[in-house]
Amino acid sequence: MRAALHTLLLLTLFAVCGSPAYAEPLRLSIVHVNDWDRLDARDGAGGAAKIASIARYERDRVEAEGGQVLLTFGGDMLSPSLLSGFDKGAHMVALANAIGFDAAVLGNHEFDFGPDVLKQRLKEAKYPVLGSNISYKGKPGFPGAERSRLVTAGEYKIGLLGLTTTDTPSLSSSGPDVGFAPLAETAKEVVAELRKDGADLVIALTHAVYQKDLETLRQVAGIDILLGGHDHLVLVLYDGKQAILKSGSQGNFVGIMDLTVDRVEGRNGPQLVWQPSFSLINTTDVEPDPVLAAKVSAFSSKLDRELAIEVGVTEVALDTRRASVRSAENAFGNLIADAMRTATGADAAITNGGGIRGDTNYPAGRTLTRKDVLTELPFGNRTVTMRLKGSDLRAALENGVSQVEKGAGRFPHVSGISFAFDGRKPAGSRVSEVKVADTPLDLGKVYVIAVNDFIARGGDGYTAFEKGEIVVDASSARLMASQVIDYVQKSGGVKAGVEGRVRRLD
Repeated sequence: MRAALHTLLLLTLFAVCGSPAYAEPLRLSIVHVNDWDRLDARDGAGGAAKIASIARYERDRVEAEGGQVLLTFGGDMLSPSLLSGFDKGAHMVALANAIGFDAAVLGNHEFDFGPDVLKQRLKEAKYPVLGSNISYKGKPGFPGAERSRLVTAGEYKIGLLGLTTTDTPSLSSSGPDVGFAPLAETAKEVVAELRKDGADLVIALTHAVYQKDLETLRQVAGIDILLGGHDHLVLVLYDGKQAILKSGSQGNFVGIMDLTVDRVEGRNGPQLVWQPSFSLINTTDVEPDPVLAAKVSAFSSKLDRELAIEVGVTEVALDTRRASVRSAENAFGNLIADAMRTATGADAAITNGGGIRGDTNYPAGRTLTRKDVLTELPFGNRTVTMRLKGSDLRAALENGVSQVEKGAGRFPHVSGISFAFDGRKPAGSRVSEVKVADTPLDLGKVYVIAVNDFIARGGDGYTAFEKGEIVVDASSARLMASQVIDYVQKSGGVKAGVEGRVRRLD
C-alpha cells in the first residue's frame, strides 16, 4: 500500500510540474557594424546618426517584447578619416560612446597612430574593447583592452572574445612592442576559458579576412557566432551550427541577427539550442538620429576649422590645371607621389593626373592650407602598396602615356622613377630609359610600388597593376590627402618642382 501511494504521489507531482524546469527562452538581437570611420552619410547612406537611429529602434522594439539587444563593432574606427588625421580618432570614440556599443574588437586601423595614442583612446571609451590575441611588451593583453568578457542576457551567459588580424604590423603602426598571436590558436584557449566560466553561447568578434574567419570556425567548434570586419564584405552565413555576419563598411549597411536561445532536454541531459534570423539594413532611407546628427554637425564644424589651418609654403609655382596634370611632369604631381612613397617606404610611387582636380595656379610663396590639399584630392583615394614585376611596371607606364594626346586622366606622376616617352610612337611602345632609384629597370625584378586605390584595381586602364601582389590593400591604407599634408608639414613646405622625372621626346 505504501509503495503504491508513493508511486501515485510521484506521478501526481510529474503531472503537475512536468519535465525538469530550465531557463526561460531568450530573445536576443545582435546589431552589428564594422569598419566605420566616417562622421556622416555619403550618397545618403552610413554615418554615425544613421547607425544610432537603427540601434535605438532595435533597442526599443526588442526590449518592448522582453528581449535584449547586443550592439557590436567589428573593428577599424579610429582611422583613416580626415578629422582623425587631426585629432587621432578622438571624435570617433566620442560618437561610439554616444551610440552606446556593448562590445568592440580592435582593428588594424586602431594602431595607425601608434600604441600610445590607442591607449589614450581606450581610456576614453565607455564600451568594452576586446583584444584576445594581442600582447604588449611580451605580456598577454593590451592596456585598456579585455581578453574576454562574460555578459548576462536573461538567464543565460554569453561569452565574448576578440581577434585582430595578424597582418596588423604590416598594415598599421603597431610598433615592435605589440604582438598578434594566431587567431584560431588563441580562440581555442579563450573559448575553453569562457565555457569553463559558464558561457552558454560564445560570440567571437573578429577583424580578419573572410578566409581566416572560416579557418577559425573550422578549428574552433566552440564558437557559435562570428561577427566580423576588415574586408568590407556584406555577408551572412549559417550552416546549422555556426553563423557569420559581416556588415560592409561605414554603416552603409547595419547587420541584425535575431536569436531565440533555449535550453532543452537532450540525450545526455540539458542542451542549448538557438535559431537565428538575419536582416541587412541599407541605411539610405533611414532617418538620422537627431542627437547624433547634432554631434556630427559639431564635429563637421570642427573639421571646417581644421581644414583652414595652414600646412606650409610652396617655394615653387604649382599648376594643377587639367591640361598641365595630364600631359607632362608636374610639380604638384611630384609632391603627391613623393608623399605616397615616403609614407609607405615603397621603392616607387605612381598616381594618375586625373585624380588632381583643383584646376588652380598657386604662385611660389603661397601658403597652402589643408583645404587646398583636399580640393586637389577630393575623391578620398587611399595609397595601396603592392609587389610588382619590372615588366608589369613598364606596362603600367606605357598605359600612363598611351593617351597623352587626348589629355586622358591616366597620365602618370611618379616618385622614385624616371623615364622618357615619345608621343609620336604607337601606344604601347612609347616608353624608354626607365630607371628606379637611378638604376635601369630590371624587367624580372620585383619592386614595391605605392599607387592610389583607383588605379590599383585597374582604373584608367592600369590593368598591369592587377597582376601585382597586394601588400597593403585599400581597406587598410591611409588617405593620400593625409599623407600629402603630413609630408608638406614635415618637409617645411613644398620644395621640389619639375625635376626631369618624366621627359617628353616628341
